[in-house]
Amino acid sequence: MNQVTNVSQLEDISPGDWAFEAVRNLVERYGCIEGYPDRTFRGNRALTRYEFAAGLNSCLQQIEQLIARSGDNVTREDLETLQRLTQEFKAELATLRGRVDALENRITSLEANQFSATTKYSVETVIAAAQVFGEENAATGEDLDEQTTLGYRIRQSFLTSFNGKDRLRIRFQVGNMFDARGGSNMTNLNTFGSNSGNDVLLNKAEYRFPIGDRTMVWITAHNMNLDDVADPLAPYTNDPAVGALSGFGAYAPIYYTSYGAGVGVSHDFNKKFNFSGYYSAGNAGNPSHGSGFFDGQFVAGTQITYRPSANAGIGLVYTRSYFPGKDTGFVSGSVGSALADNPFQGNATSTDNFAIVGNWRIAPAFSIEGWAMYTRANAEGGSRDGDTADIRNWKLSFAFPDLFKKGNLGVLTVGNPPQAYRVEGGPEDEETAWFVEAFYKHQVNEYMSITPGFFVIANPENNRDPLWVGVLRAGFNF
Repeated sequence: MNQVTNVSQLEDISPGDWAFEAVRNLVERYGCIEGYPDRTFRGNRALTRYEFAAGLNSCLQQIEQLIARSGDNVTREDLETLQRLTQEFKAELATLRGRVDALENRITSLEANQFSATTKYSVETVIAAAQVFGEENAATGEDLDEQTTLGYRIRQSFLTSFNGKDRLRIRFQVGNMFDARGGSNMTNLNTFGSNSGNDVLLNKAEYRFPIGDRTMVWITAHNMNLDDVADPLAPYTNDPAVGALSGFGAYAPIYYTSYGAGVGVSHDFNKKFNFSGYYSAGNAGNPSHGSGFFDGQFVAGTQITYRPSANAGIGLVYTRSYFPGKDTGFVSGSVGSALADNPFQGNATSTDNFAIVGNWRIAPAFSIEGWAMYTRANAEGGSRDGDTADIRNWKLSFAFPDLFKKGNLGVLTVGNPPQAYRVEGGPEDEETAWFVEAFYKHQVNEYMSITPGFFVIANPENNRDPLWVGVLRAGFNF
């Protein structure tokens, strides 16, 4: 706020008010009341009185300093005027000083109890009860006899900045959630890959820093994925604590396929166009042949994103990957059929993956998001050398933000999980699998949500008996 030295500039104060002349004299003698650049006190009458009290408080403090230095600089008449003004605005001054004292106490408490001056500590906890219903195990054809499970996943993150623009992220994870319910990865939950046997493991170690105003660079020692540097454009489904219940319903499988060490970059051409790219190696820390940063499993990818507005976006995504025979389970992101994840039955595999992703919040209470993805898989060496396979999947989600209550969310999803529709020299998926999911997130408070829901897969693993998965999830973030 600019300093005001003439009371006539404070246009909200009426010249007919008894305080007008008193304030004018004080301001012109001591230059001690602050006003706004537009020369008014803003708001309704109550707000005006509080802001006037703030200016009066400034005069009191300045005059107290003058008295402390030399009492001759302040006249008795001015002291009597101040006394009358103080009595008139007694309630406002008391409230103002109380708020200042409370704020100072709060700041002192935060400084005394903060985790670190440079590091933010956060915890995400997911607890989920799940049950698979159906006639047969999709993989074996035997009677389905799976029991209700109750599992959890906890992630603890340490976010450190050294200059206010960079960030070091160290994340630990512990959990006991099992995957592949009912004999198919199509039934994996959004927290799949979280069974650490209750052991605490390092889940993420990355450092990012800016180059100029538009470019961000990532260096990751463990667990790098494309969605670290690029936006998957799935704002209502991608979060494991409050988004989709299923792994497939979260976001496009093209973002799942690595988990190694790597480097990445994101560059904003302007407010609407962004380019992101990364390279990640699955066994970068192993110096033996067939491993290392350049001689083993890897994924390299790019994404061009266009956001015409804050409520819409579309992205074109391409990745190139290579998986040794023992690691082919990531071909379709571990959310598709067994053939889609391992089309050449253990043979080393390379893939070219293409996807278009997008979201559009059509209205405050309605949004759509989804993707379409195609993978061309190639057998590398061995008895299947030269064989190819075509893998496809798509998803469309209809989201209803603030459904029934602000902060809540309802989502309905439909799609086809990844399947190998054509495999040269081997079996292929003959029955089209259909996926439907519905969930409702109830936001209990700022830190906790409860999400009941279900998803169903028709024709999982070419088995005509559908698999139903019921889930009740609690999510905690603080």
